[in-house]
Amino acid sequence: MNYMLFCRTVAFYIAFSLKTCYFIPNTQGGMYMYQVIKDYRNNSVLRHSFNELASETFGIDFEDWYQNGFWGEHYNPHSIVIDNRVVTNVSVNVTDFLFEGNIMHFLQLGTVMTEKSYRNRGLIRRIMNEIEHDYKDKVDGIYLFGNDNVLDFYPKFGFQKSKEYLYEKELNNTGKCQLEKVIMDNPDAWHRLEQAMQNNSFHGKFDMVGNPKLIMFYVTKYMQDSVYYHKDSDTFIIAEVENDTLFIHNIFSCSQDTVDAVTKLFGEDLKKVTLGFTPQDTETYTVREFHEDDCTFFIRGEQLQIMEEHKLRIPSLAHA
Repeated sequence: MNYMLFCRTVAFYIAFSLKTCYFIPNTQGGMYMYQVIKDYRNNSVLRHSFNELASETFGIDFEDWYQNGFWGEHYNPHSIVIDNRVVTNVSVNVTDFLFEGNIMHFLQLGTVMTEKSYRNRGLIRRIMNEIEHDYKDKVDGIYLFGNDNVLDFYPKFGFQKSKEYLYEKELNNTGKCQLEKVIMDNPDAWHRLEQAMQNNSFHGKFDMVGNPKLIMFYVTKYMQDSVYYHKDSDTFIIAEVENDTLFIHNIFSCSQDTVDAVTKLFGEDLKKVTLGFTPQDTETYTVREFHEDDCTFFIRGEQLQIMEEHKLRIPSLAHA
């Protein structure tokens, strides 16, 4: 028996006995043993390895999100691990949505990455098969946002491209701004916003529900100075202002029930509003298709056909 055949035979019996271990060839003619490991956010070694790969691939790090208590069970990396090092990953993010009074259960796939030396070995496919096994018949659909250089990759797993939509309108505001900024750099501010999320009565047409920690990922990292508060109505607004244009990501309020009422709080200096979600009163808005640079929306599952049928959009703060 030659050496390669011996290695493959031994690998087969070890893999059969361990069941959770698999093998791929290395460049020296031997084998790497790897495992598919999930739900390891509390494992400091694997979490730091995951963060290192995410930083190298995308320039992002999830450690502060974890340390601040916001990385919960809804965000679950599925990783290929070799020698206690994450070399490939596809993260599953549970995103339920409220649409026409019904809760729809979706998964979003994200943080898809592979260390350079392990690419083109079928490892992403191995993880995708694992996700399929874990969630088959448990969700209404799966979606993701893929880079434009992998447009031919995701259709191999049953995904199809879908359109995205943007709602906007001109403003005729009067008066001065009635809002104060709440800087999201401390636990007290985080708690206040979380309470507003829990008590929220404002709804768009297609709202993410049950996953506030994903929104906290954004406001505690990249949007610390993008949260506004109106004391009289106890309303929090996550928004960005550029020149005379307002982009509203989300609204959390016990009393305000329309976007128009909220936009008036920003005062007369703003002339246009664009929404990061689908409003209830779509008829009063101009809607257009849009394509974010280097980002294509892919869907899988019949239930997600509602996105184009009703011109819905995944809320901007529901991207993972």
